[in-house]
Formats: sequence, structure tokens, C-alpha cells
Amino acid sequence: MEKENKKTGILGIGNLLLSDESFGIHVTRYLEEEYLFPDTVTIIDGGTAGIYMAPFLETHDPVFVVDVVNLKGAAPGTLYTFTADEARNGSMQTRMSPHQLGILEILDICKLRDISPETVEFFCVVPESLATGLEMSDSVAVQVKKIGDLLVQRLKELGHAICPQNSKNEKSCHA
Repeated sequence: MEKENKKTGILGIGNLLLSDESFGIHVTRYLEEEYLFPDTVTIIDGGTAGIYMAPFLETHDPVFVVDVVNLKGAAPGTLYTFTADEARNGSMQTRMSPHQLGILEILDICKLRDISPETVEFFCVVPESLATGLEMSDSVAVQVKKIGDLLVQRLKELGHAICPQNSKNEKSCHA
């Protein structure tokens, strides 16, 4: 699929049962509750789908991945943005669960099939707790809106018209 035929994608990754691991899912929910997106943008809760995310990655470009990231010495709640290439070349642990096929490996599979996105950017937060639980820690929960709003700004930079959910008219939309 050629890039001009691909939509922009936002992929939230996480597990709702493991406290801060649910961050990516909460960001996608925030975006869907607070904003209206054009048909050129797809937002999905990828959960822990692993390899089943490949079709989404193959049909979207750019792709913005929202997840937690474990960085040695980084304080819980710290925000990080980086590209897939930076993740491959750095010391970032991009797989939080030992049973999960990591997003970088899935991107490599897509690349082998010659249908990977050219642009992949990660919007992540350092978790405080990955214990079983339905609530995120305070240090991570406060970052949901910040990352969501950073993603909206990034989409606007790319020319997408994003409207607040409560907008009364098209003039509220800003590209």
C-alpha cells in the first residue's frame, strides 16, 4: 500500500489489568472522548494484541504508538517521545511483559513484508507500578491528558483538522 493511501494511526498499547501498563489505552480513550478526528486518522486500543497489530501498522503511516517504557533511572511519570530508530539504537526496553511480542519486532516483520510505515513515533511514560490493579498511579494518570494533547498538536502539525468534542461549529477546528 502506497503512503499516500495510508491513514495516520494512533495505537494505544497496554493491559487494563496491570495498573500503569494501561496508560496507552487510557490515552486513546481520552482522545476519543475529548476530540473529533477526520477520517484520515484512526485511533485504536491495541491492548496486548502483539502480532495482530501488524495489519494496522501496515495500513497506516505515520503511526504514533502510546505505551509505557522502562528506562533505567528515569522517574515514574516522566514523558518520553522517540522514533522507532531511536528505540532500536538506544537503551530503551520497549517490551514491558516477557510474554509479549514487542512493537519493534512487529515493525521488523512488517518491514520484511515491505509494507511497514516509514514514520513511527512513540509517546511514552515511565510506569510507577505494573502490579495487578485497575487504577493507574497518580504520577502516570496525570500524564494521560498531556500525551493526548501532544498527539493532537502533532496531528495538527501534519495538517489534520482536529475539533474538540464539544465544538458547536467548524470554526472550532484548527489544522
